[in-house]
Amino acid sequence: MTTNSRASRIRNPALFICDIQEKFRGIYEFPKLSKLGNTVAELQPHLSGPNIRADVDKTLFSMITPEISNLLPQTGPGSSSSSGTTNLPLDVIIVGIETHICVTQTTLDLLERGHRVYILVDGVSSMNSEERGIALARLRDAGAIITSSESVLFEIIGDAGHEGFRAVSGLVKESKEETKGALGAFSKI
Repeated sequence: MTTNSRASRIRNPALFICDIQEKFRGIYEFPKLSKLGNTVAELQPHLSGPNIRADVDKTLFSMITPEISNLLPQTGPGSSSSSGTTNLPLDVIIVGIETHICVTQTTLDLLERGHRVYILVDGVSSMNSEERGIALARLRDAGAIITSSESVLFEIIGDAGHEGFRAVSGLVKESKEETKGALGAFSKI
């Protein structure tokens, strides 16, 4: 296992969306999560395309199924790609449910494999709101970075001169009230 600095910036992002399904609409503040989309009607149009690497059904609580594990870059000393270059650890951004079960187990598996994990506080929930805070504290102690969706969006963009800046800035302004409501509900760790 490699150790990654928690002070690192996001350089190799991967988004993991965990179990946002119709049957979980009863989860604490679920409507506030839906601004990030869900795998029911809202996300279906986005589950294919050149940047989608997997859309996997699972019975494991962790998203690190054998299929996903095979897609992850190997990190650490002695691991290199077929071209001989060292594989960079992923900067995995996780949203979804339930924080204390699937999000926790996925995070721990990714950290164990040497990847950095960013959990969006306004993008994860649990059936019982109290479970969220307990899980987020545990995951922060384990090495995950707990942050917000807006923070991650602007970190990935990095510069107001970036071609995607106007679109992201517009999205942030457009969803300002929803984001404020989500942070009000979810930022209590």
